[in-house]
Amino acid sequence: MDYLSGWRDAREATAELGDALRLVGVETAGLRLRAASHTDGSGMVRLELSAASAREVAVLARVAAARLGRAG
Repeated sequence: MDYLSGWRDAREATAELGDALRLVGVETAGLRLRAASHTDGSGMVRLELSAASAREVAVLARVAAARLGRAG
């Protein structure tokens, strides 16, 4: 199993997600992103948020859902 390529993919995705969250103003002090690989070798991103940062991400997700016509 090629765990290294999965981890590399996750590392790139981690950087992209971190950059995107910073761009929209999510508080980075309460944010932790880690690249990992799953047991099948695929990449996995672990995300830990403070409660305040989780609320900010929830607002962003709702805004995106509304723009996509998926608001509930």
